[in-house]
Amino acid sequence: MEKLTAQEEQAMQSIWSLNGGFIKEILDNVKGEKMPYTTLASTVKNLERKDFVKAVRYANAKRYEPMVSEQDYKAKFMNSFVGDYFKNSYKEMVSFFVKEEKLTEGELKEIMDMIKNNKS
Repeated sequence: MEKLTAQEEQAMQSIWSLNGGFIKEILDNVKGEKMPYTTLASTVKNLERKDFVKAVRYANAKRYEPMVSEQDYKAKFMNSFVGDYFKNSYKEMVSFFVKEEKLTEGELKEIMDMIKNNKS
């Protein structure tokens, strides 16, 4: 699975949240700064070429549906991210966010509760 560009990820976020859509629907659902219609259409074509979406023809229009789940994409690239930047250690990653004050004590407690609940 290929890593997506920021623009492709933005388009995929919209496609995942809609569970597919026509370019206009995808554009209307994009979070953050809106890109021009033609730019989004080109980006979605790239996603189709990379096998992230498939085009389903409806009359003379195409609806783009996800072929890769958001969960699968996150799992693949979070593992790679942790490996590349934190020596394959999730502990190192959490420690980094705590030191950078990006993770509060309350959030850390929530994580600990999730770990405890998963073990039982």
